[in-house]
Amino acid sequence: MHLVPEEREHWRAIDEHTVCDAIDAIGDPERVHAWASRFALLGEPGRLALLLSLHRAGPIAVSDLALATGIRDSAVSQALRLLRASGTVAAEKDGRIVRYRLVDPQVSALLDSLG
Repeated sequence: MHLVPEEREHWRAIDEHTVCDAIDAIGDPERVHAWASRFALLGEPGRLALLLSLHRAGPIAVSDLALATGIRDSAVSQALRLLRASGTVAAEKDGRIVRYRLVDPQVSALLDSLG
């Protein structure tokens, strides 16, 4: 079992080939962590609604996001801070108005799959 980490080599396997396939499917632990973080962002209904709005409507202001989603401006701003910190969205200043857009292509692809 060439892919089993040394600290687990003594563990019993029923189907060694399947174990190696499973380890290969998991891949890089950092990649798994990155995807888990993305799914955590999508796992809260308010943030998911914001991301869907950003994905479909393009750059949009906080007050317009609040109106579209039914979430208070302050809660939208708080969620957008989190989404900006994660690199999922970016802000663009247009005079006094700040508009937000989705910039993470992997989150965009996930949202596309929602139909």
